[in-house]
Amino acid sequence: MAQHPLESLPRETAPSARHSLFPAGQIVPFILVTVLFFLWGIPNNLNDVLIRHFMKSFAISRFEASLVQTAFYLGYFLPAIPAALFMKRVGYKPGFIVGLLLLASGCFLFWPAALQSSYAFFLFALFVIASGLSFLETASNPFIAQLGDPDTSERRLNFSQAFNPFGAMTGALIGTVFIFSGVELTPAEIAAREANHTYQAYLEFEVLRVVRPYLVLGVVAVVWALLILRTKFPAISSENEAADGGRGSASQLLRQRHFLLAVVAQFFYVGAQVGTWSYFIPYVQEYAHKPEKTAGYFLIGTLAAFGVGRFVSAWLMRFISPSRLMGFYALANIALVSVGVFFPGWVGIWCVFLTSFFMSLMFPTIFALGLKGLGPNTKLGGSFLVLAIVGGAVLTPVMGLISDKLHSYALAYSIPFLAYIYISLYSFLGSERVDAAPARGGAASSTD
Repeated sequence: MAQHPLESLPRETAPSARHSLFPAGQIVPFILVTVLFFLWGIPNNLNDVLIRHFMKSFAISRFEASLVQTAFYLGYFLPAIPAALFMKRVGYKPGFIVGLLLLASGCFLFWPAALQSSYAFFLFALFVIASGLSFLETASNPFIAQLGDPDTSERRLNFSQAFNPFGAMTGALIGTVFIFSGVELTPAEIAAREANHTYQAYLEFEVLRVVRPYLVLGVVAVVWALLILRTKFPAISSENEAADGGRGSASQLLRQRHFLLAVVAQFFYVGAQVGTWSYFIPYVQEYAHKPEKTAGYFLIGTLAAFGVGRFVSAWLMRFISPSRLMGFYALANIALVSVGVFFPGWVGIWCVFLTSFFMSLMFPTIFALGLKGLGPNTKLGGSFLVLAIVGGAVLTPVMGLISDKLHSYALAYSIPFLAYIYISLYSFLGSERVDAAPARGGAASSTD
């Protein structure tokens, strides 16, 4: 089947509707990889539940609980370049399989971590899970972007990424229903249980509630790895060499201005997304005085808005260029988050709730724009864009420190506010590729 590389030159006009969104003849690999976007959304958003749950079950502070995201996104960060080099050598398909097996291994580690009631062990298990997701994201995003017509790469990646929020909602729902017990003790009740020597048993019971969802997720990951193993995948030959016969290099990659600015934009975006969702449950509890389960359902609702936003954005990109649409969305979030910061309460809650709709297109759009025209540097470029996910590990604890020191979840949301300012500037001024000639690709062949 003929394959095409990503376009090298930016488009200020929306892609024509006549271009095909789906890759002809490669629907099965497309579906198998698109499902991965759903799958990794589950552990990503179980973290938002774990933060609140671990604050209770381990009796730790907001900042200490935010280490869940630090461990998780360091797990994304550290393996990203090794994952790219591995896949540059052996292809995308082995990367998918390794990622799924690492995901399964981390999930299975939750059992001994719970039996030992060790917070550090849980953080290690989360690191292993995220290492698997780093392989999956390093492979999946560029694979989908390049699997088909280059004129629809942003739309195609937004379409596949649109299934990620359904995984996120599933994760939040699983956590709310199966991890949250609904038992929240007052300081007086804690003191009474300590006096009766039953408080430790309560904490152990709460810790054990996390095991079953992760064991099920681990089994699903193993099954999906077996399905991918038995399926033929296309080789993306456009990555193998550049138009001049070269094979690319890091020095070439680092001369791509649009790519470097995309990496920074991705850092700020992921920090804003992870921070927004990580503290949304306590934000609702603090300013609406709702119990954890009710706040958990609010989180599910904002994730639903995120999913709707992905599909709406994929449709709007038929008429509006992706960079311009993302810029307008970033401006909307600047306004919404500012209300959440300065007017906490029900108005602020609903404004923060709506930011998920407008942040929905940002990750895949930044990713696709950053990869434009990278040719043989595509896998390495994709790994840098995955490295930028470390923004979730950096900015989320900063929000935790702000909320601890200033005793205000609302003021912590000033971090996403600043992030959206940068993303708006990137969208309107920095996303065009203007410094290199187009890269042309060749045909792709099917491989095992």
